[in-house]
Amino acid sequence: MEERKHIIKVANLAVGYGSKPICSSINFSLEKGAFCAIIGANGIGKSTLLRTLAKLQERLDGTIFLDSLEQKVHSPNSLSKTLSVVLTEPIVTKNLSVKDLVALGRQPFTNWLGQFTPEDISVIQRSLETFDLATLAERKCFELSDGQLQRALVARAMAQDTPIILLDEPTTHLDLYHKVQIFTLLKQLAHQHQKTIVFTTHEIDLAIQLCDNIVILDGKTNPFASPCQLIEKGCFDTLFPKEIVKFDAKTGTFKVNE
Repeated sequence: MEERKHIIKVANLAVGYGSKPICSSINFSLEKGAFCAIIGANGIGKSTLLRTLAKLQERLDGTIFLDSLEQKVHSPNSLSKTLSVVLTEPIVTKNLSVKDLVALGRQPFTNWLGQFTPEDISVIQRSLETFDLATLAERKCFELSDGQLQRALVARAMAQDTPIILLDEPTTHLDLYHKVQIFTLLKQLAHQHQKTIVFTTHEIDLAIQLCDNIVILDGKTNPFASPCQLIEKGCFDTLFPKEIVKFDAKTGTFKVNE
């Protein structure tokens, strides 16, 4: 039987700043088209892990393989064609049009003059349409709602057309409707376009309902599995203090412990 190829493979990873690890013993692997959340309590290292995967900061220990190559081997150009990143930091200028923002995703593929080929234009248009932004293409980013801007940022990542997409808190400041909308669009992008999507989130209930896999950073064993497997193992039961929040395994949701 042929072994399945893992597009992301993390082994004994330690992340942090300087020489001080925030979280260590992180192990997980993902196949092409997987939709995976990174969850955990505040300050446990979710964003730090995501930034380390993106090579925006150095790992403290362990190995990371991206698309079969050790992360250290990837040049900046190779990395830009392997993964795209959507962070929580605001964009440099909101005076860009939506179309121009999405078009930035094609920079790794343009020539030295930055000229778009017919293929580039097609990818940009498809990204706008996928995230319901075609009618907003000429609108300036400062004119967008938070939900519309978030869709535009994810569309830019799609336009970069990388096999891996990393997102840090993609639904921050959004209402429930737009949280579900963004997660649903991301899941469709993963499954229909075979993109491996990894994102950090505090929306644990939604992650349990929608994700293929979840990494739980608990500072100890950092379990990784499908939501159902994690529920069966009781991994969500100790995520928060039981006297305050209790996990209901039957419904897959957290409830205030009254």
